[in-house]
Amino acid sequence: MANFFSDNKDLQFHLGHPAMRKIVELKERGFALKDRYELAPQDFDDAMDNYRRVLEIAGEVCGEVIAPNAEGVDHEGPRVENDHVVYAAGTSRNIEAITKAGLGGMTLPYEYDGLNFPLVCFVMANEMVARADAGFENIWGLQDCAETLNEFASEDIKRLFLPLVSAGATCAMDLTEPDAGSDLGAVMLKATYDEKSDRWLLNGVKRFITNGDGDVSLVLARTEEGTADARGLSMLVHDKRDGGVKVRRIENKLGIKGSPTCELVFTNAPARLVGDRKMGLIKYVMSLMNAARLGIGAQSVGLCEAAYREALKYAREREQFGKPIIRFAAVSEMLSNMKAKLQGARALLYETTRFVETYKQYTHISHERSLEPEERQQMKFYTRLADGFTPLVKLFSSEYANQLAYDAVQIHGGSGFMKDYPCERLYRDARIMNIYEGTSQLQVVAAINAVTKGTFLEQIKEYEAADYSEAMCAVKSKLVELRIKFEEMVARVESLDKEHPGFKDFHARRLVETAGHIIITYLLARQAGESSEYVDSAQIFCKLAEGKIGEAYTYVMHSTGEDVALFKKVEGEECC
Repeated sequence: MANFFSDNKDLQFHLGHPAMRKIVELKERGFALKDRYELAPQDFDDAMDNYRRVLEIAGEVCGEVIAPNAEGVDHEGPRVENDHVVYAAGTSRNIEAITKAGLGGMTLPYEYDGLNFPLVCFVMANEMVARADAGFENIWGLQDCAETLNEFASEDIKRLFLPLVSAGATCAMDLTEPDAGSDLGAVMLKATYDEKSDRWLLNGVKRFITNGDGDVSLVLARTEEGTADARGLSMLVHDKRDGGVKVRRIENKLGIKGSPTCELVFTNAPARLVGDRKMGLIKYVMSLMNAARLGIGAQSVGLCEAAYREALKYAREREQFGKPIIRFAAVSEMLSNMKAKLQGARALLYETTRFVETYKQYTHISHERSLEPEERQQMKFYTRLADGFTPLVKLFSSEYANQLAYDAVQIHGGSGFMKDYPCERLYRDARIMNIYEGTSQLQVVAAINAVTKGTFLEQIKEYEAADYSEAMCAVKSKLVELRIKFEEMVARVESLDKEHPGFKDFHARRLVETAGHIIITYLLARQAGESSEYVDSAQIFCKLAEGKIGEAYTYVMHSTGEDVALFKKVEGEECC
C-alpha cells in the first residue's frame, strides 16, 4: 500500500528534530492539559507516538485515495450549479476520506474538538497532500484560516466556527478583488452594521478566491464609511449556511484545476466581526498571509517531491542506446541537483515552521498568563526570525517547485509533453506557486528588511558557530567565505543606496537569495552531521550556492548608480 509518510525518510527525520521537545512542551503547556482532556498526551514520547500514527494515516489517505484521484480531478474540474461550486467527483471522495480519517482541525485546541498538534505536523500533512495533488491541498490546507480565528476572534465566534473546521468544514480567504490584487489596501467590498440582526452585511465582489465557496470564509471588507485605504478595513467571518454569496464563475486556469478559483458576489451576506475594527489588513491579514505563505511552502515542497520521484522513476526505466538514461551524466547530474534542492527547500520549510510555532505558542500563552522575562525575549526572538524566514521559504520553495517540475518534464523528453505522464500536470500546477499569496518579487520586498536589519546575518553566524561533522569541514569553510562575500555585498549596497536611491531595491533579490543559499547549505550541513543521507545533498547544494552567490557578488560589486538609472528608463518607455 502506498503511504506518503512511511516512504519518506526525510519527513520522518524532520519530525524527530531536537526542537520538537520544546515545541511539544509549549503546545501541551508542560503536559498539564492531560488532566483536562482525554486526548492530551501523557508525556513527550506519548505525544510523538500519536503524531506518527496520525501522519501515517494521512500518508495512507494521500497515497491510496488522493493521488489516484489526481488525474481524474484535473480532467473533470469543479463546476458552478445553482450559484454554488460542485466539486469534481474525485475531490468529493478526497474530502470524504480525509474527514473520515479525522484530519480536520489538526492544530486547533482540544476544547474546539481539535487535535492540538504542532504546526510542524500540519505542514507535513500539507506537504503530503500536495505531493498527491497540489490542487486538493488548496482546499484541505485552507483549514489554517481557523488559526486566525483562534488567535484573534471572540470566544463566541471560536466556539461557533472552530468545531466546524475540526469536523471537516472547508475554508476560504476572501481577500482580493478585481481592482485589488496585491494592493489589498484598495479593497472596496462594503460591510454595513445591521443593528436589527446584530450582524455586518457584506456587499460587493471578490475575485480569484481559492475555494471561494468554502463553508467558513474570512472576508476583508471596508467597515469605515468614507475611507479608501487600509485603515478602513476590517476582518469578518461568514458562514456559508447564512447565504448571501453567489459564485458568479470559476476561473479556467492553467493548473491546480481541481481547486475552484471563484469570482463571488456578496448581497447582504451576514458576517461577524473578527477582532477589532480597522485592523483587518494591518494586523489580521498579515497573520493570515504568513500562515498562507508557509502553506504554499509546504505545497511547493510536496510538488518538488512528486516531480523528483517521477523523474527518478522514468530515468531508471527509460532505456536509450542500450542503457537506462539515469546512467548518462547529464541526466544523473540533473537528478542530483533536483534532490539537493528538494531536501534544501524542505530543510528551510521545517526550520521556518519551528520558528513560527515557537513564537505563536508564546503568544497564546501570553493570553493565558503573564510571560516571564526570558519567555518574552524568546517570543520576540522567534517572531523576528519567523518574519524573515517566512517570505524566504515561500520564495525558494516556490521557485524550486517550478525548476523541478521543468526538469522532470525535460528528463521525460517528448513523453513529458504528453498527458500520459503526471509530470505534465505537475508542470502546470507548479506555475502558480511563485505567483499567489505574494509573487516572488513581493517575497523579496518582505524579506529585504531581514537583510538590512541583520536578522539573516545573525542567524547565519549562529549556524556558523555550531559544530559540524568531519565530512562537512570543506562545506563549512566555503560557507564562511560566502558569508564574508554576503557582508561585503550588503555593505556596498547600503553605501551606494545613499548616493543613488533605489540601488538597494535594484539588488534586493540578489541579497535575499544570497542569504537563502547560505542558510539552506548550513541546514543541510547540520543534517549531514546527524545522518549520512544528507552528505551528498549538502555538498551539491554548496556547489550550487557558490555558483549563484559568485554571480550575484560579481554583479553587485561591479554595479554602479548608472545601472539603476539604465533600468529605470524602462518605466518611461512605451510599448512598441
